[in-house]
Amino acid sequence: MLRWFPNRRFVFVGDSAYGTHEVARFVHRRRHRLSWVSKLHSEDNLFEPPPASKGKGRPAVKGKRLAQPREAVSAARRYKRLTVGWYGGGARRVETSTGTGHWFKSGNGLVPIRWVFVRDRHGTHRDDYFCTTDMGLSVEPLIGYYTGRWNIETTFEEVRSGLHLETVRGWCRETVLRVTPCLLGLDAVVAWLYNELPVGRRVGAINWPGKVGVTFSDALTAVRRWLWTDGGFAQVRGGADVEKLPSPVREL
Repeated sequence: MLRWFPNRRFVFVGDSAYGTHEVARFVHRRRHRLSWVSKLHSEDNLFEPPPASKGKGRPAVKGKRLAQPREAVSAARRYKRLTVGWYGGGARRVETSTGTGHWFKSGNGLVPIRWVFVRDRHGTHRDDYFCTTDMGLSVEPLIGYYTGRWNIETTFEEVRSGLHLETVRGWCRETVLRVTPCLLGLDAVVAWLYNELPVGRRVGAINWPGKVGVTFSDALTAVRRWLWTDGGFAQVRGGADVEKLPSPVREL
């Protein structure tokens, strides 16, 4: 992406699998165009920058040890209360604490990071530690970047389950390059068509206890039903015969 779009700046957001010192170093080397947001372990070791060399002996590779994020949060007397963007959209009231330091890994040097502790005041989500290589990034957008990735995660999950992404028969490069973008595009088309349907045509949803919204499978079912009814059945020769089909058969 950096090569393809040389005039753009990017923010790379990844879950804990990408919250590694190696990724942080890669991003830090390209910090003029790239920043990173991920999760941080509460007991990662942070340090001050190394002191200036006095010209004798081997130069220090790290400075004074700082409190681990967990230790700093435990010692904090108060937390800052904010309303931030949250998983699945909307907003959430949270308590936060933040700090900075240099993340150290032996043999790989230091990476300056900002970390943020987040506690959900609603009590439905566990306490989390997020971090970024962008030292100027404030707390609200940092949390918003990480929680906003959930929409991308659910999109891929829905396209896999509803449109069978990654289960197509083609394996050659050209087929994959055609099918994958088309299925992702079809996800957007289904959402758009469902939004355009009158409320009375949005049928076929499966309800279960605690369900409060519309799932992708609901939208897909409603759009398919509309296409069959207004597109398929309406074009069949001898429409009167189709009308005579028993209701359970038509539903099937």
